Amino acid sequence: MIIDRLKNAWQGIVWYLREISGEARYDHYLEHFATDHPGETPMSEVEYLRAREEYDRHHPNTSCCC
Repeated sequence: MIIDRLKNAWQGIVWYLREISGEARYDHYLEHFATDHPGETPMSEVEYLRAREEYDRHHPNTSCCC
């Protein structure tokens, strides 16, 4: 019982850290792609990261007050 609670807590921590660090972005992209583009081949993780970098370079986030 306590092992299950610790395991669930650890999984929650890992999920949270992946979300705030951006590491889960590719997983979200794959989920979206499978839903909206069935039968098509998604970008590889490397292709996705390069495309994301390129997008971020051309669309800087200027809403931050810092």
